[in-house]
Order: sequence, then C-alpha cells, then structure tokens
Amino acid sequence: MAEISHFEYGWITPAVGYALSVIGSLLGLVCAGRIRGAAGGRQRVWWVILAAWALGGTAIWTMHFMAMLGFAVRGTQIRYDVPITVASAVIAVVAVGIGLIVATTGRAGAARLIGGGIITGLGVAAMHYTGMAAMHLHGTIGYDPVLVVASVLIAVVAATVALWLGVTVRRPVVLFGSALVMGVAISGMHYTGMAGMSVTPSRTPGALAGATVSSLLVPILLAVIFVVIGLVYALLVAPTEQDRRAAAYFDSLTPEQPAPAEAVSRPGRRRAGDRG
Repeated sequence: MAEISHFEYGWITPAVGYALSVIGSLLGLVCAGRIRGAAGGRQRVWWVILAAWALGGTAIWTMHFMAMLGFAVRGTQIRYDVPITVASAVIAVVAVGIGLIVATTGRAGAARLIGGGIITGLGVAAMHYTGMAAMHLHGTIGYDPVLVVASVLIAVVAATVALWLGVTVRRPVVLFGSALVMGVAISGMHYTGMAGMSVTPSRTPGALAGATVSSLLVPILLAVIFVVIGLVYALLVAPTEQDRRAAAYFDSLTPEQPAPAEAVSRPGRRRAGDRG
C-alpha cells in the first residue's frame, strides 16, 4: 500500500476547510429559516436555491475541496477530472435543494425532516465519493466498507440535524453555535471517508490526465467569494418576517381624515341682515 497523507500542509487545509464549512452552514441555516416565512412560491424557491448553494456548495463541497489540497500519495502525482469534479459540486447542491424542499413543504413534521435528511445525506456522500472518483493517480484506490458506511451515516445524521436547525432555530447566537457544530460534522464525515481509503501503487505508471488541484484553486476560491458576497447581500436586502408583519400592520391602519373646515367669523363684524 502507498503511504497516504491527509495533512500535507499541516493544520492549514483542515482549518480553512472548517472555516468555510462554518460560514456556509451559517448562511445556509439563515436562508433555510426564510423558506417557510416566504411571502409566495417564487420567494420560497429563491430561498431554497440560496440555502442549497450555501450548504451544498460552500459548506460541504468547498470544505471537501480545501481538504483535498492537503491530500497526497507518496510516489505519485494526483490529477482531477474537471467534468466529474464539477458534477460532484452539482450533486451536493441539488441534493441539499431536494432535501430542503421535502423538509419545508407542507406541514412540518418528523417524517419530512427525516426524509429530507436521508436524501440530503445520501447526496452529500455521493458528492464525496464522486469527487474521489475524479482523481487520477498511479495506483488503484480502495475503501474500507465499514468506514464508508460510517461516513454515510454521519452525512445522513448531519444533514437531518442541519434541516431541523434550519426550520426551527431563529436566535443568532444559537444559529452561530449550530454552524460551528455543523462544521465539525461535515469535516468529520469527510475525514472518516478518507480514513477508509487505500491506494495500491501501479507497476506501470503512465501519463496522468486532468487538472492539478492547485490549478483549480483560484477559480474555485473566486466562485466561493462571489457566492458568499451574493448570499450576504441577499440576506441584507430581503425583508424579514418581522419586517413584513410591520409593513402589513402599517398598511392596515386607516389614514387620519382631515377635520372639516369650520367657518370662522371675525369679531365685530356682522353679516348683512343681522338685527340687534
């Protein structure tokens, strides 16, 4: 078996990956909380898309990508198939979106949350192993079935908890604490799956096709920056449920009618025809 390193650059890649996961989780939980309070169907779809991008794209997939920056196998270079890598990101976003729709559509209940969590968790696991399938290296990749199952279970539990927090939690302090916990769960799922990976070196190494992870770094980081800025802007400009209630209250008030003008006569003057 080839020697594998998951922390080639020390604590930097897991720390940055965890930070991005917390930021994405926080934005995703806030966006998810806006879904049920949306004024109409279009707004609800809009918040589902934003929450899916935040959770699936930033919190989950970007954490996976940053962690892979520190992944190395002794004796071989690593290349990534770009279309498959992009497909893994799409899988994460779509899975989270479907899970949010299941969990937030109709009457809230445990069955919907569990169903949405299972769909989202399986999607997250599919994203991880699709991303791993995009790797090209001089060797054959194998996985420990026990750790693979454990990573899938972690993904399902984490996704279910994320959906529950997204539809129930409102207080900012609790949201931030929830995002910190979600970051731990997402990172734990990733490194659990990676711990079950093994590489058998190839005897006849050839040329590797694909892009290096460093060549993908700049475009992906730029995409993350624009997505985060867009999510923050959308949250700042969009009216909250309290804002809509206040606006509805003021709209319901009847405007005060002006008092009728009263005829005022000047003292000392009499109209024509007055007597005495």
